[in-house]
Amino acid sequence: MPKKRVLFLCTGNAARSQLAEALARLDHGEALDPVSAGSRPTGWVHPTAIRVMEELGASMEHASSKSAGEFRDADFDAVVTVCDSAAQDCPSWPGARRIVHWSIEDPSSEWRDPEVEERRFRETRDDLRERIARLVRDLSGETEGARRNG
Repeated sequence: MPKKRVLFLCTGNAARSQLAEALARLDHGEALDPVSAGSRPTGWVHPTAIRVMEELGASMEHASSKSAGEFRDADFDAVVTVCDSAAQDCPSWPGARRIVHWSIEDPSSEWRDPEVEERRFRETRDDLRERIARLVRDLSGETEGARRNG
């Protein structure tokens, strides 16, 4: 069974979409070929995102903030926007079989307390983990349905 290609999009590609890519690779690497990008990339990955993924044993040492434009000509089984801004910036995607929108609050929204910020990143990570598991089940169901109907 070929892996499903999934693009996770947010505005800066510094936190939410980076977490989603790392989680998809960690939990569903046998089923997914995930990448992430931003409609207006920051050029860096948030250090707290890296830390909360390391808690799960996932290294993000090679993660980098990428532009959505790098993937504009690629085909994807799903393009998932993980913030409202990215959904507005990229309401359609030419090579996407499916577009999914998840409205997830930015965990790095100006927190001045490091403990609060880490808690918010963990909550976001755990929320994304559940959503990605559902997405994998949905994408697998499409494959099963196509096989039965094909």
